[in-house]
Amino acid sequence: MGRSELRQTILARRDRLPPAEQAGKSREIVAKLFDMEEIGAAGHLFVYAGFRSEVQTGDFIDQCLAAGKTVSVPVTLVESSSLLAVRITDPKAQLRPGYCGIPEPPPSLAERNRVDPATIDVVIVPGSVFDSRGGRLGYGGGYYDRFLSGQAPGALRIALAYDLQVVDRVPMEPHDQRMDRVVTEKTIYRCRR
Repeated sequence: MGRSELRQTILARRDRLPPAEQAGKSREIVAKLFDMEEIGAAGHLFVYAGFRSEVQTGDFIDQCLAAGKTVSVPVTLVESSSLLAVRITDPKAQLRPGYCGIPEPPPSLAERNRVDPATIDVVIVPGSVFDSRGGRLGYGGGYYDRFLSGQAPGALRIALAYDLQVVDRVPMEPHDQRMDRVVTEKTIYRCRR
């Protein structure tokens, strides 16, 4: 199965999860994530804002902020096909639908609260398909691949996924960035880049 077909197949399965099941699995995944030693040691986390049927990250963001951690979220810069890291302190007030409806800070906050990606300790990564060795297929735009390789190469990369998104082997290409961890409702895969 090719990359595009694999992505479509897995995303269709993910989209078919009933909302209550998505919410329950998201809570399990986020609980595992927050209990990780690597999260406890991190001062600055870059966290995607959960969208559609993705693992939801709202509770995790709230927990990190309550623990005194710095949290930044991505703003999609379509013109440059890149991500901008923007610090938030109140996600409910500071996130609204942006590019493709993805929750992100408005332009005024993005300009004011932009952060240096070199200060990020951990990047929480979304995606469509993963494997136990850290292989990842995103959504096809390469935004996270470019961000991880070019702006935050030293950050720990943790992907969040439902177990149904994990396959035996993701067909990787040279530009694809591997994850250090993949957290599902069933397990935490510890990978080597």
